[in-house]
Amino acid sequence: MTKDNHAQKTAAAYRLAALDPDFLLGDSMRGVRLMLEYEKAEQLLRAWTVRSTIVVFGSARVLPEGSADEAKSTAPLPPRAEPRAGGRSAFWYEQARRFGRIASERGGALNGESGIRDNVIATGGGPGIMEAANRGAIEAGAPSIGFNIGLPREQEPNAYTTPELTFQFHYFAVRKFHLVMRANALVIFPGGFGTLDELFEILTLMQTLKMHRIPVVLIDKAYWTKVLNFEFLAQEGTIAADDLTLFSFADDAESAWAEILRLGLKTGPREPGLPSV
Repeated sequence: MTKDNHAQKTAAAYRLAALDPDFLLGDSMRGVRLMLEYEKAEQLLRAWTVRSTIVVFGSARVLPEGSADEAKSTAPLPPRAEPRAGGRSAFWYEQARRFGRIASERGGALNGESGIRDNVIATGGGPGIMEAANRGAIEAGAPSIGFNIGLPREQEPNAYTTPELTFQFHYFAVRKFHLVMRANALVIFPGGFGTLDELFEILTLMQTLKMHRIPVVLIDKAYWTKVLNFEFLAQEGTIAADDLTLFSFADDAESAWAEILRLGLKTGPREPGLPSV
């Protein structure tokens, strides 16, 4: 009688490594998972010929028309977040939407040279300002990128990202890498911890020459100068006076576009030899 080998064939050790979730999700494969998260997004962006992006950050709590009704959003708000209702929120949302459209129509996302797309709108993929910027890009007929992050209460993508360019990351580090590595400009609307985190990440990389310098434009100077006293940092000597030139301000979508052009918005491949993340 032939000995039964069922136990051998169903053992975890017998699974193909690429098909073994217990192995792939174990601690020893963390480096591999980081690489996979990077490479999946990289391949899809290349397939869509996305050479560069304009990244838009801002509060997830800002809903269309400054609504207090979460149902107005196409994606759930973050855990414990309440909508930031009111006229200023309505203005911020609409300006982010307008900026997404302006940048997409004028920056090279629609009719890229030789099929290459430049300055494609990219956001964190969620609700609020992210939704607004993605919405403007889609309304212009351009691709729209969402770099989502898996959270304890899972973030869902807003309805205005191109499905084939709607990514989900487990690791914040890889998500940030993709947000930065193609960025030709950064436009930041009023926001909270997450927005501040992304702002200072970029400023630090440029300050330390770990990445090339790009236009960084903060929308609504009255908001940002109340939240952050940049001049005080320079007065105290904790940053250099020249560091204050790493960013500038604008009041609305049209002035933000004018400002990033003034600061030297790039199209086409980057210059060789520049530091990059």
